[in-house]
This record gives sequence, structure tokens and C-alpha cells, in this order.
Amino acid sequence: MMGDPQRSFRSVHITGTNGKTSTSRMIERLLRGHGLRTGLFTSPHLNSVNERISIDGEPIAPDKLAAQYYEIAPLAELVDREASEPLTYFEMTVAIAMGAFADTPIDVGVVEVGLGGETDSTNVLNAEVAVITPIGIDHTKWLGETLAEIATMKAGIVHEGSTLVTAVQERSAMEPLLRRANAVGAKLVPEGRGFEVTAREVAVGGQLITIETRAARYQDLFLPLHGEYQAHNAALALAAVEVLLGAGEPKALDAEVVGQAFAEFTSPGRLEVVRSAPAVILDAAHNPAGMEAMVKAVEEEFNFRKLVGVVGMLADKETDHMLELLEPLLDEIVITKSSSDRAMPAATLARIAKEVFGEERVTVLPHLTDALARGIELAEEADDLYESGGGVLVTGSVFTVADARKLLVGRRG
Repeated sequence: MMGDPQRSFRSVHITGTNGKTSTSRMIERLLRGHGLRTGLFTSPHLNSVNERISIDGEPIAPDKLAAQYYEIAPLAELVDREASEPLTYFEMTVAIAMGAFADTPIDVGVVEVGLGGETDSTNVLNAEVAVITPIGIDHTKWLGETLAEIATMKAGIVHEGSTLVTAVQERSAMEPLLRRANAVGAKLVPEGRGFEVTAREVAVGGQLITIETRAARYQDLFLPLHGEYQAHNAALALAAVEVLLGAGEPKALDAEVVGQAFAEFTSPGRLEVVRSAPAVILDAAHNPAGMEAMVKAVEEEFNFRKLVGVVGMLADKETDHMLELLEPLLDEIVITKSSSDRAMPAATLARIAKEVFGEERVTVLPHLTDALARGIELAEEADDLYESGGGVLVTGSVFTVADARKLLVGRRG
């Protein structure tokens, strides 16, 4: 009914379990650095819905967002009257994004899947480059209980004539991706054979990485993000952009542009340090795979003598497993609750936490403001005793991090 606005621009489509938003943002920044006008669609947002739709690196202006909504609303009402179920919030944001990108107009849309892939509303794209980040167990209610089932759903974004750029996957996840690529005749650029991180060292404020692809070697790139997984996200993004700009075949990029793009990159809510003395770190890890990667990064790149967690999780997540992964990292944990309707009550999460951490290490404060204040107090106790001092890690849910970011950072950034 809108005239297929998604057909008016080239596109890169990103799915996976973890790293989708960071990888999407890296791809967009690299494309913009090479002179292309870009649109970026990600979800969920941290502060405001207009963060989900960016044009040339800036969130869509509120008046433009409103104008797109009111232009589409009458069509949405017609669809709602004819459909068995009304359009969802997410489907409306996708429609608004596609309309805004077409109206701008943009050269390339970088679009993150909302959930899964094959049946996600973003899959109207039929993108020429499909990017799949590491696949893990998550959203089992909708995507399946096994890695193979989840990967099969995510493989649905690979279409005839496209190129699949994929991160390293477990074998049970990789097999459905290969089957899909073969079935639709898609080219394959896999990490480990098509591109790889060949060197990495921790640096002040981030890391130095070297990436080799089929087309080029990019040496000593400064990436102001923490965690080995972000280096692999960067390699995945770089490989995807090479393929897009090479019209299906890897094409060497301008190394200076690549270096500048990565050096300026930010990823809000992903091992983001928002305060010092004591340091407060926000990380939106919300499933076991994300939590495991985050714990590894904190252990490798930070040197706290005392680390306090402020943790709130959603009720439909593997809370037991995630808390078990956090337990060796944290000295104490403050259990709280985010503003999400899906949030697990603090008392319920606390019962599980006490089984994992022991009752003496667990504090329960349902209101996040109180939980943050208490976490900072507990971390400050290390300041007089140890040179390195204490830190606070806020994690467990995108919603918990979003709520904390509003309190600690406000509307900036």
C-alpha cells in the first residue's frame, strides 16, 4: 500500500543473537565514511524511539518522525480492519523507517532484524547483503529450542542472488545457513575463511586490531570499544561493506577511511563507561551468550578490586544461567527491576540470586534509583582499601541499561 519504499535503496540486513546493533552501527559508519547517504534501523531504543531510525548518522528528527507516522496511519488503519491481528508497534516502526529512507532519499539502508529473520517484518527488504552475527539460544518461545531451529529462522534473510557474510558459528548453527545459501544460490563469505581478526591488543580506551579479508589487510585499527567480541563485530562489518561496495565481491576499502570510522565509533550500552570514581559500566547483555562474552571482556580489560553488579532481568530469560555466569565476576550484587512490563519482580530474581551468590552477597532494591545508589556506595568502600578501587556493572537487560542510562547520562549521547 505504501508502494514498496524498501525497493528504492540498496540494503544490508543483519540478524544473529548478539552483536546485531553494534555491527549494524559499524556498517553504517563505514558506508557513510565512503561517501554514501545512509539509513540505519535498529532496536530496541535506549532513550527515545527516534533512536531506532537514523539518517546520515543522526536520529530522525521528531517532526519528521511524526510526519511519517501521520502519513502512514490511514493505511495502517485499513490494514488493521482487514487483517486478523492489528499491526504491532515494531511493524509500524519498520514502515515509518522504510518510508523515511525512501523520502530522504538514501543510498543504502542498514537494517537490523527485530526477532529471528524469516518471519520478521524487516524481511521485506530482500537485501543484497545478509549479515549474521553469532547465533545462540534466545527467544526460544518464538524461534525454536535448538541452535539448528533458531539458525534456520535467521537464515531466512538470505535471498536469491544475495551474499551471506557470517560470523563463526557452531556447527549446528552453520549447517542451516549453508543449506539456505545453497538453496537460493547465495554467495558465502564466512569468518575464518573470508575474513578474520589476525591481531588484537588491549589499548587505553579500547583496543588495536588488525583485520584481513579476501581483498585487503587493515592494520592497527583503533577501536574505542571493550571486548574481543567487538573486534569480531568490526571484522564482520568490514567484510559486509567490502561485499556491498564490490557489488557481491570483496573490494578493498580506503584504509584511512576505515581507520577514521572505527576510531570515532561508539556503542551506547555496550560496556559503556558512564562515570568514574567509582567507575559505572553499562552493558546490555541479556542472554547467556552475551553475558559470557561480557564477563570475559570485563575480566580481561578492567582491573577492579571490588565489582558490584546492579542487575535486573526479564521474566522470559534464562536467569539462573546468566546469574551463574556473573557470580565469579561480582563481589556483591544488587537486584532490581526495570520499567519493562516483562521485567522479573525483584523479589523473584533475588530468590534465584541468593541460591547462586549466597544470601550475604545479595541486596534487593526494586527501584533502580535506590539500587544504583547502593551499588555505588558498596563500590566506594574499596576506595580507601585498594589502589584500583571499585566499580559498578549495570547489566541483565536492555531495559535495565536504558533506565540506568537515563538516570546517569540523561538524554545526551
